[in-house]
Amino acid sequence: MYCRRILSGLILLISLQASSESRIVDNLSKAIRYQTISHQNLNAIDYGAFLNFHQFLETAYPRVHSQLKKKVIADYSLVYIWQGNNSALSPILFDSHYDVVPIEPGTEGDWEYAPFAGIVADGYLWGRGALDDKASVISTLEAMEALLAEGYAPERTMVFSFGHDEEIGGRDGAANIAAYLKNQGLNFEYVVGEGGLVVHGHPMLPESPLAMIALAEKNYVTLTLKATGDGGHSSMPVKDNAIVNLSRALTTLHENPFKAELVQPVADMLHVMGEHIGGIQGFMMRNQWLSKPVLLSVMSGDKTSQSMVRTTTAVTMINAGIKENVISQKAEAKVNFRLLPGTPVEQLIKDVEAMINDSSIEISAEDWKTSPPIADMNAPGYGQVKSAINAVLPETVVVPGMLTATTDSPHYAPVSENIYRFHPFSVDMELTGSIHGTNERISIESINTALELSKSLIKTSGSPESL
Repeated sequence: MYCRRILSGLILLISLQASSESRIVDNLSKAIRYQTISHQNLNAIDYGAFLNFHQFLETAYPRVHSQLKKKVIADYSLVYIWQGNNSALSPILFDSHYDVVPIEPGTEGDWEYAPFAGIVADGYLWGRGALDDKASVISTLEAMEALLAEGYAPERTMVFSFGHDEEIGGRDGAANIAAYLKNQGLNFEYVVGEGGLVVHGHPMLPESPLAMIALAEKNYVTLTLKATGDGGHSSMPVKDNAIVNLSRALTTLHENPFKAELVQPVADMLHVMGEHIGGIQGFMMRNQWLSKPVLLSVMSGDKTSQSMVRTTTAVTMINAGIKENVISQKAEAKVNFRLLPGTPVEQLIKDVEAMINDSSIEISAEDWKTSPPIADMNAPGYGQVKSAINAVLPETVVVPGMLTATTDSPHYAPVSENIYRFHPFSVDMELTGSIHGTNERISIESINTALELSKSLIKTSGSPESL
C-alpha cells in the first residue's frame, strides 16, 4: 500500500510538472509515456501501447479527428488528409513516425530520469522519443489543431502520415502507406520527411543556427560474411581456422575505408555554408574546383564529417564457436554499410569481394531499400521549406544537406520526385548524440518553437504565394 502511494505521488508530480508548461509540452510529455517500442523481434512488440497511443491522439486533437479524413494503415500507422480548395494543385505529404527504439538492457540506471516518464526538469523534457520522433508527430498535430481552430483552409491538399515501424525499416507502415496513397492516385509536389533539423553550435558555422534540409540520405545495407574451416580439439590447432579467416577479412574491411568523394548534395551544402563563412575557409568551400582535394582530406579525417564524404563500414555482429576447447568449423559476421548516393549495392559487393580477396569467404546481402533520387534544391518545394523556416527563425542559415542515417523516405519515392528531410525542432550540437541514446531530451524552448515552425511549414506549403 505504501509503495502504491509513493508511485501515485510520483505520477501526480510528473503530471503537475508537465501541466505547468505549455499545451504542446504537456502533450509531448504524455506521448512519451506510451511505450511504442519497435523491437527487432516482432513478437516482443506490445501493440496495445500503439492502440492506446491512437486513443490519446483522438482525445488530444478532437478537431483533427472530426474535420480531417483519417485512415488507419496496417493496423497501426495513421494517415490524415486535409482537403485543399484548389484541386489543380499537387498535394504535399508530411511524414513522421511515432515508434521508438528500445532502451539498451543494462543502461536503464544511467538515465537521469526514467526514459518513459516524460519528466520536465532542468529546462528539458526527458524521455525516449523526445527527439526521435514524437516531437515531430506532436508538433505537427498541435499545428494542425491550432490552424483548424483558427479556421485556416489550405489551397493545396495536404496529407500527414505517422508511421509505426520506422525504427525497424518501415516495411509494414510506410511501405503500405505509400501503396495506399499511390492507389488513391496521389502524386505529391514534394514530401517533408524526417531528417534535418536546426542545430546550434555546428562546428562549421558555430556563430549562427544552422538548419539543414537533407536532399538525400545514405542507403543502408548489411552484408553477411561466412567462413568455414577445419574443426577439432583445441589441443590440436588447425591452419585453416574459420574464426581466423573471418577475422582477417573483417580486419581488412575495417582498416581500408572506401575512397572519399564529394557528391551532391554535400558539395551544395559546403558552397552555401561557404557564403556565410569568411576567410580562407569560406573561399575554399565556395571554390571547390580548386580546393576539392583539401576539403576531402580534411572531412575524411574528421569523425563528425567523414560519413558525409565516403561509404562507411562498420563491423557490428560476430558469431562463432560452441565451446572454449572446440575449434569451430563455422564463423559468421555482419557488416553494415552506409552508401553514398549513387553507389549501387551490387557494386559495393564487388568491391568488398575484391578487398577481401578470399574465395572461401561467402558474402551475401540482406534485403535493402532503394534510396530515392537526390531532391532538387531549385524546385519550389525547397524554397517553400526554406521560407517557412526563416519566417520563424530569420537568423538561421538554411543549407541543403545529406542525411547519413536512413528513414522511411525511400518508401515514398514512388509518389514523389522530391523528398525534403526536415523536422521542426532545434538542438545543441552536443545533444544530437542523445538520439537513440541515454538521456534523450529536448529543450522546452525548442518544443515551443517547433509548434511555430510546424504551423509555418503547413501554411507555407498549403497556401503558396505563387497562387
